[in-house]
Amino acid sequence: MGKLGNSLKVLGNRIERTVHALAPHWYLGALLLVNGLMLLQPVLERAHQHQGGGLFSNWLDVFSSLGLLAFPQIVIAAGLIWMSIGIVLRARVAWVFSLLLLIGAGVISLWGDYRNVTIFGYTLALALVLVYYWRRFDRTSLAASSLFAILSVASLVVYAVFGSLYLGADFSPPIHDIGTAFYFSIVSMSTVGYGDIVPHSQTARFFTASIIVLGITVFATSIGAVIGPLVGGNLKRIVRGGISSVTRKNHYVIVGTSSIAYSVYQGLKKRGCALTMIVAPNVEHNYPENADVVIGDPSDSQTLHRAGIATARVALALRNEDAENAFVILAIKEEAPQVKTVALVNDSKNLQRIKRLQSDMVFSPQLLAGELLARTLNQETIDSDLIASLLFDSHNGVGL
Repeated sequence: MGKLGNSLKVLGNRIERTVHALAPHWYLGALLLVNGLMLLQPVLERAHQHQGGGLFSNWLDVFSSLGLLAFPQIVIAAGLIWMSIGIVLRARVAWVFSLLLLIGAGVISLWGDYRNVTIFGYTLALALVLVYYWRRFDRTSLAASSLFAILSVASLVVYAVFGSLYLGADFSPPIHDIGTAFYFSIVSMSTVGYGDIVPHSQTARFFTASIIVLGITVFATSIGAVIGPLVGGNLKRIVRGGISSVTRKNHYVIVGTSSIAYSVYQGLKKRGCALTMIVAPNVEHNYPENADVVIGDPSDSQTLHRAGIATARVALALRNEDAENAFVILAIKEEAPQVKTVALVNDSKNLQRIKRLQSDMVFSPQLLAGELLARTLNQETIDSDLIASLLFDSHNGVGL
């Protein structure tokens, strides 16, 4: 029993770690998928029960058997299933569209042809959870925007095709097959209007007008949703690299993507400091999307100019290689000698070489850790002056 209990405890701990490792958007994506399947199930069951699972004789038979409101329910269910992918991608457009679909699902589960209080309760709870985690869906994803565009166009096509079939007798010539309905839908959605199929009843005219208005709206919105992420990223880089360089003043310039660079960024950000980071091309970084990041060679004068080095308060060379930090310090002193500099020494063997560059501060984590540990073990006094002396080469009294 003891071994069995230990095994179960180990298994439970592993399951708990796995659950905690999964972010909420994975749960929400799965729950959204389940909601779509719950909406789809009663429609599929009734379709299967029709004549023992046989085929429908015509489209009017489909409407009379499944009910007119079955088709909006199918579209909403398909949309929820489709948008679950966007939720997993944490896309803001998928979050917004999922909420709209959940509202539609709640309405149709109460007043549709397949009313179900359980589905309504589930949908309401899921919508509330989705609203609670709204901050997590902050990404502009091209994949999610494409899903939104495909779903919007597909939903409009389904609406137009089945509406044309349902009102087929109100057109001249009448629409009785899906091919003609699809042709009329595309012609109306694209606002071409050849005039070969004309609505002659008031209901058919209103329906055709709705297809035209929705077609213009859906196409414009879909194009904006897909093109937006493509243009937005380039525009953001242009603005940051061009216009924002004029407004940068009395800020900190952090060069590098090392763990120390990111820790310094977080510390200064908490204190409300203005920050600009320089990241070499094709190098991944952990800085947030809204951070002021300049992409370019840190030792290049043009890159330093884009980062506003001439008006910077302090420049910190915090790259992973000491040679790279040395080149950065030399470039900064040549471009803006009045700016104070901090150099990171990753290998204590290179400390004296970096000091020759006459950086205002030289930061050596290895020496700091070794000296503090030795003094702690020897029970020697550690004060702020000692830490400042170990952290930085501050014998010259230069302060920031």
